[in-house]
Amino acid sequence: MIGWGLFFTVAHQIRAVLTLHQAGACGAASPNRRSALEHAITLRWCVDQGDRIGDIYNRKLGNDQIQLANALRVDGTKDRYKEGGFHRWLRLLEGVRPVPKYPPNRLPLSVPKKYFELRRGGLKGAAAARRVGVSTSAGSLWFIKAGRMLLPDTPIDDRYLTQDDRIAIAEGLLAGRTAARIAREISKHRSTIYREISRGRGPDGRYSPWWSHNQALLRRARPKPEKLRASPALREVVNGKLKERWSPQQITRHLARACPGQPDMNACPETIYRALYNGLLDKRTVRLRTRRTRRKKQRRGIPTKNAIPNMRPVHTRPREAEDRGRAGHWEGDLIVGKRQGSAIGTLVDRATRYTRLIHLPGGWKAPQVRDALVAQTAGWPASLRRTLTWDQGRELYHHEEIEELTGFRIYFCDPHSPWQRGTNENTNGLLREYFPKGTSLAHYTARDLAQVERELNARPRLVLGDRTPAEPMRRWSRDLAYC
Repeated sequence: MIGWGLFFTVAHQIRAVLTLHQAGACGAASPNRRSALEHAITLRWCVDQGDRIGDIYNRKLGNDQIQLANALRVDGTKDRYKEGGFHRWLRLLEGVRPVPKYPPNRLPLSVPKKYFELRRGGLKGAAAARRVGVSTSAGSLWFIKAGRMLLPDTPIDDRYLTQDDRIAIAEGLLAGRTAARIAREISKHRSTIYREISRGRGPDGRYSPWWSHNQALLRRARPKPEKLRASPALREVVNGKLKERWSPQQITRHLARACPGQPDMNACPETIYRALYNGLLDKRTVRLRTRRTRRKKQRRGIPTKNAIPNMRPVHTRPREAEDRGRAGHWEGDLIVGKRQGSAIGTLVDRATRYTRLIHLPGGWKAPQVRDALVAQTAGWPASLRRTLTWDQGRELYHHEEIEELTGFRIYFCDPHSPWQRGTNENTNGLLREYFPKGTSLAHYTARDLAQVERELNARPRLVLGDRTPAEPMRRWSRDLAYC
């Protein structure tokens, strides 16, 4: 193969022109067929001697020369060809696809994706470029645009964006699709796509999937230096605000306002909590308002198996109970004393707001609550033992036995939904006037509870038209409404 240094020698020009004339027509194949590169050089000098490209193309040429002539025709005039197109099309004859600079690169994103996969697999830049069919310089430009780094990419969890997800985002942006539509296509939340587009712009201001993915891998790297340990100025500000009894959330918002655009002077609440619990802040003078010095155990994301079997949900409660048109539909709960050592059961009728208190002298575990409910409601008329709505406290573990012995149909509220038994919650607030929080309830007798019942049931209520709960209850049972 002829060396590149011979392209511009006078001797080689003469040799090329003689070859053309000996063949009888410019570009005709000689008996001793030359290499593809020599045919390409011959064609170049044919143009240099003044032959038009159309004339060269119409003559009988070899396959390699026809390919080059087509390329020259697409590439433009002889002047553009002389300005540098020739060298690029010689690369074409070697099976390498050139990447145009103008207009911008329009190769499908699958090509650079394959290039980076080969690079991560251990291939050198030139070998990877040849494998995907682009020039070495094109691969180098991709590598530079990606941040001049190749990091190991190990999938962790489906909630993280992968390289393929970022390529799909880039393709969607090139096609003019909205972020919401791209999110639906890759099954992610649209807020995730908006954030990714915002922080995934490369140095040139355009979204680059490879640069963005490398940055994400860098941010994911662990361990990282603790921000409050590395920044004395930030630590001083946080210490000062905690001494003023600010919460970590308030400190975070203050830092964002006071130091915009300074990542080293910003900290999220979790960073402050972790620094406080790990001893990075002065424990002698700095503490949370809750005075907590260690993290409370959490069970986020771990479903808790319900310990109460065969619960009947509140949504299946009869319409009669929802309408509050008839007495006998009750809501129940416990009010608990100091250190959870004692409790009192509370029952409130939904229609009349009539209140009964359940004395629990033996404790408030499930067996004691079962026995107390059965014993202290046994004398009620059957018409007033229709339904009972409770929260999902384990004190009603034996609800099926209670139903069988009392005739109540027991329904359970949803977790963390106290409004589903709001009448009882309101009554518990009234009862705290008699049984303050933080006090022991063990010394109250059944007679004491009966006295409190009488006072509450004799108090007029606006919701009842200023009647007392005892008055409407007498319509249903004079024995129960003793007030």
